[in-house]
Amino acid sequence: MSNATVVVVTSGKGGVGKTTSSAAIASALAKEGYQVCAVDFDVGLRNLDLIMGAERRVVFDLVNVVRGEASIKQALVRDKKLNNLYLLPASQTRDKDALTEEGVASVISELRMYFDWVICDSPAGIERGATLAMRYADEAIIVSNPEVSSVRDCDRIIGLLDAKTKVAEDGNRMPKHLLITRYDIERAKTGDMLATDDVVDILSVPLIGVVPESKDVLKASNVGLPITLSDENSPAAKAYTEATRRLLGENIPVTIPEEKKGLLGKFFKGRAA
Repeated sequence: MSNATVVVVTSGKGGVGKTTSSAAIASALAKEGYQVCAVDFDVGLRNLDLIMGAERRVVFDLVNVVRGEASIKQALVRDKKLNNLYLLPASQTRDKDALTEEGVASVISELRMYFDWVICDSPAGIERGATLAMRYADEAIIVSNPEVSSVRDCDRIIGLLDAKTKVAEDGNRMPKHLLITRYDIERAKTGDMLATDDVVDILSVPLIGVVPESKDVLKASNVGLPITLSDENSPAAKAYTEATRRLLGENIPVTIPEEKKGLLGKFFKGRAA
């Protein structure tokens, strides 16, 4: 029996890549040999099953388990590629109030017994679903785009993590990791996007990774595979794999995505060498 580390992947703002990041990190952890469960807390919208290619195999969901209509083992969907990766899907009924604090506590407590890592994909916003997703977490991955509005929303989430979680109520500080997604070096250079240092300075959270803007991520989602499984050599997959290694405690420098060199740049670089 293991006792899982529960991680909430959160941001406040929608569309920043929480679900993509949850799937990528859960898959990367499973590839390292850990028993992993990804939990979709986005009741009513439910996208994690699509990105993990499990939508046709969902029978029961998180709400069924919370209401006692199914056991966790009945609701878990095993990944087709990795035997040690599971999904606990969200319900597509639009009843956000179906999740109770006691029910979520019970589910997380049971998952802790079966898994090494439980990755909770939080819904957008700061409402009930998001606070329940973070309530019983041990650590948080805060996902931000390098945009002012996204960073401001993350600042509010940090306040919630330090006030509304069990860890905080017990008088402890929740370990937080900042994951910057959709980073575009060209836009950062022209000032259309915040630089990574600025985001880190504003939020005062240690940087776990920088994921470049990439069409590969969308392609992977469309075929129902997390990017860390569909295209391991893509810059986005490498960024998520590095972030996962840092989550596991490895001390490796964060790679900031570089601009692509033009042909002339490559030519002169080759000549100089």
